[in-house]
Amino acid sequence: MTDSDEILARRARCSARRKMGFFIHASVFLAVNLFLIALQRETTPGVHWAIFPAAGWGLGLAIHGLAVFFAEPASALRRRIEADEFERLKRQRDGLLR
Repeated sequence: MTDSDEILARRARCSARRKMGFFIHASVFLAVNLFLIALQRETTPGVHWAIFPAAGWGLGLAIHGLAVFFAEPASALRRRIEADEFERLKRQRDGLLR
């Protein structure tokens, strides 16, 4: 069973959005942490406090990267959750229209 070009294009757009989100996240991480390191060097030269926000945020960035580049976007769990959510929204809509 092959996917139509429309489905492939939709998947490609979704994947591109996820990757762009990660690249934006990484760019903001880099810019903010470079600023914090410069601020720390100017205000408290002997104290290395800028490592703490970088480490915490870096962990979040690493998890984001794993989710974007290594998690299967069309996994069975995700498809099941989407189908359940679709059915819930459909029932909610049909209940409101009657």
